[in-house]
Amino acid sequence: MKLLRGYFWRAVLIPSLAIVGIIIALDCLFSFVYELEFLRGGYQALQALQFVVTTVPRRFNEYLPLAILLGTLIGLGLMANNGELAVIRAAGISTLRIAWMVLRPVIFLMLLSVPVGEYLAPYSEQVAQSNRSLQEGGGETIRSKYGYWHREGDEFIHINAVQPNGVLYGLTRYRFDEEHKLAESLYVERAIYQGDSWALEGVQGTRFQGERTETYREEHDVWETSLKPQLLSIVVLDPARLGMAKLIEYASYLKRQGLETADYMLSFWQKLLMPAATIGMVLIAISFVFGPLREVTMGLRVAAGVVAGLIFHYGQQFFGHLSLVFRTEPLLAAGLPPVLCLMLGVWLLLRVR
Repeated sequence: MKLLRGYFWRAVLIPSLAIVGIIIALDCLFSFVYELEFLRGGYQALQALQFVVTTVPRRFNEYLPLAILLGTLIGLGLMANNGELAVIRAAGISTLRIAWMVLRPVIFLMLLSVPVGEYLAPYSEQVAQSNRSLQEGGGETIRSKYGYWHREGDEFIHINAVQPNGVLYGLTRYRFDEEHKLAESLYVERAIYQGDSWALEGVQGTRFQGERTETYREEHDVWETSLKPQLLSIVVLDPARLGMAKLIEYASYLKRQGLETADYMLSFWQKLLMPAATIGMVLIAISFVFGPLREVTMGLRVAAGVVAGLIFHYGQQFFGHLSLVFRTEPLLAAGLPPVLCLMLGVWLLLRVR
């Protein structure tokens, strides 16, 4: 039995890793070509290549579920074509036992993706985004296309670039009064976190007092705010590219500020329930190999896997957008597709028995 388990490990693990490597390589190539259309300033071809390479951990985490599905179909499909699965079943090994042996390498790959998705991918993504913003013009004044917006209390804040070491470049703050009128705006060349406050360098500001304005300039100033580098590392990234711990942390912060948290909670539940969806898709793949895809070509198996993965992906996106539009519970929108996928996989697998 130990030899058989190792055989299934190789049958699933090797194709899955090979496929995720191929998908990442193709995606990086297309992304690099896309980035070449936006070269400007200090952001040239070499910097675009560095940006694409730095985002590889995020791409690995995104494409791993699809690679696991295709790897399972290919690995088991080869075994079915060679008659190995028929021999294993004839030896008295049940379909459920085979499914459990297939799920072991799948669970291993999902556990491998946890530290990548929680720590490595968000950090590398922040480095890539901040470096690109600096190279595209992080020292210039407000540039909404390349920067990041945030609201805290009565202030709206725009940041051109955020470095992981707690340094901001191109900070613009807009403060409004109780009547929602602009009271003050200021631009800061650089801000450095000092443990409990931000040291500002190169401050230029304008105060609006009735019908007149007052401009000022200071070389150094201090900014007292609850916005810490840990939170800023979250602000600059899309919710789908954050780790689950960061999503919960920032959702709590937004709730204290009286802001909407649905985007972040939806991403949190989708990430938390992704293993259940992956297991469901693998069970569907196993049932297909023992059922309708037992004697078809490898190309048709791969096409079936891609179609199944796309259906799940767009179904998840559909329910997610519906929850945001109609303000339903994020857990319900994120949990429905994985639960349906898992139930379908179990049902199909039981039918094969």
